[in-house]
Amino acid sequence: MNLIFLGPPGAGKGTQAQRLMRDYGVIQISTGDMLRSHIRQKTELGAIAERYIHDGNLVPDDVIIEMIKKELDYSDLENGYLLDGFPRTIGQAVILDKMLSERGDRLDGVLVLDVPKDELVKRLSGRRVCRKTGKSFHIIYNPPTEADNINPDDLYQRDDDKEETVLRRLNIYENETKPLIDYYKNKKVAFKIDGTGKLVDVYKRIQNVLDTLLKTENLKAN
Repeated sequence: MNLIFLGPPGAGKGTQAQRLMRDYGVIQISTGDMLRSHIRQKTELGAIAERYIHDGNLVPDDVIIEMIKKELDYSDLENGYLLDGFPRTIGQAVILDKMLSERGDRLDGVLVLDVPKDELVKRLSGRRVCRKTGKSFHIIYNPPTEADNINPDDLYQRDDDKEETVLRRLNIYENETKPLIDYYKNKKVAFKIDGTGKLVDVYKRIQNVLDTLLKTENLKAN
């Protein structure tokens, strides 16, 4: 299965992606990880991306697409892939469509994790990091226990977890990325999934969608 994971910051895409890789054998292609890897390995594309990032600018679409092409060429994709972090805009989605068409490839589904904004703010702004150990906690969902032996004075809130920053990130998603949902709905490949509740319950909802997709593909093959 070839999939895209869409959802706002804090929706839990990273956590669920790890489970999908484990259970379905898909390869996660995360733009953030991909960029860091190219920069760390000092590739030609990494050097270009680093210049843009250093200047505080977005990495151009053509650089990201070229990186994704290389990932698709290098990775073992027998069971498919999961794109996480790309596309972010309709323009990027059009570029991706063209690239996949040239490869004789296609998307099977776009998983859209849906979480209310107030819940997202609660999730993101509640994160705290320990200065000494680097461990992350959450004041509501994952507070330190006695076993963690954490001094409360050592916990701090990162700048990008502060409420005003969180709201700005969510607004960017609303304005730039959310229109992608309608784009993929029109292509009849978008599946909205309730991202609230326990992680295991959210994952079951995702599994229900994927198992239906797999059954459909098997019927087509037969």
